[in-house]
Amino acid sequence: MSEGGWLRRLVNRSRPAALGLRRRILLIFTLGSLLLSVFLATTTYGLTRSSLVSERVDAAISTSQRNAQGVERDLRTNPPNADPATASLERIGVQDYLIWYANRWTGPAATFQNPDIPPSLVSRVITDGTSASQIIQLGDELNVVVGWDIPRVGSYFEAFSLAEANSTLSSVRLSLVLAAAITTGLGILLGVFAARRAVRPVGTAAQAASAIAGGRLDTRLETTDDPDLRILTESFNDMAEALQQRVERDARFASDVSHELRSPLMTLSASVEVMQARREELPERAQAALDLLASDVIRFQGLVEDLLEISRFDAGAIRLHMEELLAAEFVRQAVAVSSLPDTPITVADRAEVALIRGDRRRLARVIANLIDNARAYGGGEPEVSITVLNPDDEPMSHILIAVEDHGPGVPEEERDLVFERFARGGGAGRRTGSEGAGLGLSLVDEHVRMHGGRVWVEDRLDGGPGARFVIELMASELDE
Repeated sequence: MSEGGWLRRLVNRSRPAALGLRRRILLIFTLGSLLLSVFLATTTYGLTRSSLVSERVDAAISTSQRNAQGVERDLRTNPPNADPATASLERIGVQDYLIWYANRWTGPAATFQNPDIPPSLVSRVITDGTSASQIIQLGDELNVVVGWDIPRVGSYFEAFSLAEANSTLSSVRLSLVLAAAITTGLGILLGVFAARRAVRPVGTAAQAASAIAGGRLDTRLETTDDPDLRILTESFNDMAEALQQRVERDARFASDVSHELRSPLMTLSASVEVMQARREELPERAQAALDLLASDVIRFQGLVEDLLEISRFDAGAIRLHMEELLAAEFVRQAVAVSSLPDTPITVADRAEVALIRGDRRRLARVIANLIDNARAYGGGEPEVSITVLNPDDEPMSHILIAVEDHGPGVPEEERDLVFERFARGGGAGRRTGSEGAGLGLSLVDEHVRMHGGRVWVEDRLDGGPGARFVIELMASELDE
């Protein structure tokens, strides 16, 4: 493999697979519910936090203001130190406070010390003479520190813990996370439901299209009141109706042409037989012309029969007469009555006891068509092989009947084209040359599919030039 081909394959493998419509709808609902949940949870948490902290700060300001008024009263009436004020604060249970009086700090020497107060807060209260508050970290807890200026006396600072507010916020945060998870889960369930409802019309249309492709041309979509789906339904039904009319018209044309051609063809055939009976009386050039005429009449007969068979397929008039056939024996009999009765046949040991169920006449036509194709375009004597698809340790379920030739082969990109009707061009043209009308392999494909099997063309297994046409049919093992 070239370097460019290797790189392209690597890039294709690394490229993420496209998401289906159902997964895209589910992904949109999931992401939408997740983003909405996160947004609502974040907004709710922010508002709750702001409200709790604001409430706690307001309470701290109110409480510290009362305490500051008491400190001011004690300091003005009982100088020259702050001991009366500290005694009053301790009596009412105040623990975290500091008093700036007579150019020194006084407090209970507990967790709240003067270095804990931010310099900016100290400057605003003591230097600027304004009251202020600030949230700071004291140890492992958040606290709000409120400072009050006591004019011409000093300043008072008190710290209030926000641990209770933090505990409440933790509970709120946990509740919001659970609510977001539940909301996202409900969004996913809603997405699954919506995806199924949205994709259902597409699935119904796909099933109807498959039914039409399988030959049920009368398949239609049910009408709906949905204005958006009504356009799809009406367009699909109009397309199916036009397709059915076109196929039926073409089928009638092929059938009518075939029937109309049979009468003059029988006259031509009878005339050729009369001339063949008096062949020796004709000049040499007339005998050559008679041989060409006889050959073309035979080819014409085959074409008319193929057209009639195709028209029966299109009209749905084919009825199989199913019976159990011993695969190896049946293939030998079909080859014996073909255009090359001496074609070598190779049968695997296990394939000798393989049973298939099918229409004897139509399956024999399949073998004959493949041998005729190999004889005409295969460049030599064909070979037939019969093998079992399943390993020896598994029950038999399918067999392979292969016809190999020694012709130019079929290019990989044209291996489906050779089974189309009147296929022409490229490798298909080489397989359906001047001796055929391009219907033989098409009939092979039709017959095999009616038997629940499939047919394809591949390279020879030995690596030599030529093509290998393979028929796969369901099979079972003969009970001995």
